[in-house]
Amino acid sequence: MLSHWRSSSTYEVEDLLHYKDLIPRLEVALRKFSKLDSAEVIQPVRTTVPLQKYNGFLGLMPAYLVHEDILCTKLVCFYKRESGSTLPSTQATVLLFDPEYGNVKAVMDGEVITAKRTAAVSAISAKLLMPTKSDVLTILGAGHQALSHYHVFTETFSFKEVRVWSRRKETAERFAQSTQGHVTVWESVEEAVNGADVIVTVTGASEPVLFGQWVKPGAHVAAVGACRPDWRELDDVLMRQAEVYVDSREGAVAESGDIILSGAKVFAELGEVLNGTRPALREKTTVFKSLGMGIQDAVSAKLVFEQWKNKH
Repeated sequence: MLSHWRSSSTYEVEDLLHYKDLIPRLEVALRKFSKLDSAEVIQPVRTTVPLQKYNGFLGLMPAYLVHEDILCTKLVCFYKRESGSTLPSTQATVLLFDPEYGNVKAVMDGEVITAKRTAAVSAISAKLLMPTKSDVLTILGAGHQALSHYHVFTETFSFKEVRVWSRRKETAERFAQSTQGHVTVWESVEEAVNGADVIVTVTGASEPVLFGQWVKPGAHVAAVGACRPDWRELDDVLMRQAEVYVDSREGAVAESGDIILSGAKVFAELGEVLNGTRPALREKTTVFKSLGMGIQDAVSAKLVFEQWKNKH
């Protein structure tokens, strides 16, 4: 059996997980998932346990990538906190197993893995779908996911301008300061997205904050928040006028309020575009509705574990 590792801090995972290594592996996993071959990928739809007393839920996200022999599950608690609350909105732990023996090989902090793999998949969506000439990036939200998206988008692409908006201006200002002045703060969503080529929504909203009438035709939207069937970030106009891409059709029609409540049709999975079975419609307005998948956590956890073994 391989040695067991329990990470003691987010810093260890942060130090071991890099976008340049992660993105190609995620692309391979998305390709295999969209082939719908159970001999390659086994991933049930996320199981959720409501925590109504605390306005949250527990999600369980198991996955097994057969040929890579990666068995993994993530356990994540997600809460809808009151504005100004000091309590975390998410807490996550990732368990990596030895598929042959069944023992736990590693217990990892799931916050960094979630933030980085989510941002990396959003970057994959942008690589496939954003306008060929994209100069302006707008990020709606200023939390952990906003920061991970800022890092991967500015590492991967060359934007001339990056904008941020948050419900609380001071939060957006702190975010901008953390990027050492390379981000401008905007006071309204409408102003922030005016003329933007790529828009990332990473808010805690349960009602739409981004409206189709504000979005430049041909822009690409990576929608990351609103991960419950009754929560939304995007309005009906945007969802219905855009070509909608997802990571998983099955997950999207079960979990995405943006898709369910608007009645929007899913055009393709990212994996189908990567496989060449569905087109990337760059010339049209596109929305990538991200919900996250267990295979993304599994690939990330395996990469972290491999890097840790190399160091030890």
